[in-house]
Amino acid sequence: MPYYLGFDVGSSKTHALIADETGRCLGFGAAGAGNYQTVGYDGLARVLREAFGAAAAMAGIAADDVAGAGFGVAGYDWPSDRPAHLEAIATLGLGCPLDVVNDAVNGLLAGTSEGWGVNVTAGSSNNCRGRDRHGREGRIVGNGATFGEYGGAAEIVARGLQAVNHAWIRRGPPTALTAVYLAATGAADEMDLMEGLSFDRYQLHGGLAVEVFRAAAAGDQVAAGIIHWAGEELGWLAVAVIRQLGLEDEPVEVVQSGSIFEGGPALTDPMRAVVIGHAPRARLMRLSTLPVVGPTLLGMTTAGVDGYAVRERLIDSLERVGARGSRMQ
Repeated sequence: MPYYLGFDVGSSKTHALIADETGRCLGFGAAGAGNYQTVGYDGLARVLREAFGAAAAMAGIAADDVAGAGFGVAGYDWPSDRPAHLEAIATLGLGCPLDVVNDAVNGLLAGTSEGWGVNVTAGSSNNCRGRDRHGREGRIVGNGATFGEYGGAAEIVARGLQAVNHAWIRRGPPTALTAVYLAATGAADEMDLMEGLSFDRYQLHGGLAVEVFRAAAAGDQVAAGIIHWAGEELGWLAVAVIRQLGLEDEPVEVVQSGSIFEGGPALTDPMRAVVIGHAPRARLMRLSTLPVVGPTLLGMTTAGVDGYAVRERLIDSLERVGARGSRMQ
């Protein structure tokens, strides 16, 4: 029986999944960060081998048994990245057809019913990728605020800092975020905070986005405005890709993947309003399975198998290999 391999390689964790042609999950492996931008290509190859080794041992197969493989990899952003990624993948010893995509495609493939639509990812930062029915792809840069792409934790935290500064210099209203940022850094007051950040004595981390959500839920209007802004910005990412693919009048599925969407309606309602305003037939949905399902389906596709015929069984059988409890991103 042929077996299919999928890899979700992220900036904090790596998952490998092995399934058969009926959609039964047979093996699952996990390892650490695999984004070459932080761990290098040697680090990428190492986590690929670690995760595949665990998944293959659970499934009771060898590399030669894999008939098709898909890799969704954080940091795989440009065509020029492909040769070095293929070299790292080659250390697995696979002899099958395979494909490599950016990890933002994982949620698209896993979350849409037929493998086409748009995925908006928002975690530490943001990304958005899309495909139409014919396989034509749309994208954003995926490198955050430098390119005017907002909505992830980094951008929310940066917006919060601007609000704290505006309150201090009397450009904007007072906000509960001032106390939040002072507590997070240990700064004595606003001047110490701004000076310390200017000279890198203090650092802000993405986890502060959780505190911005909490302040918004507690009634701070400045924080609420930031969350509303982030939701609209995520909506615009989806609209941009929808426009690239000419899907404005289509019943396009827009997948929301990543930890930021745990923020709930305060974020997702403004996102929905922006998307529906430009693509009235769009259907927004939260990714409800592990992203590694996506590259596993990609692996089937590379071997000429219609993975979407068994997609639901693949998702349902994740529990079989103990993968359901793994954190979704």
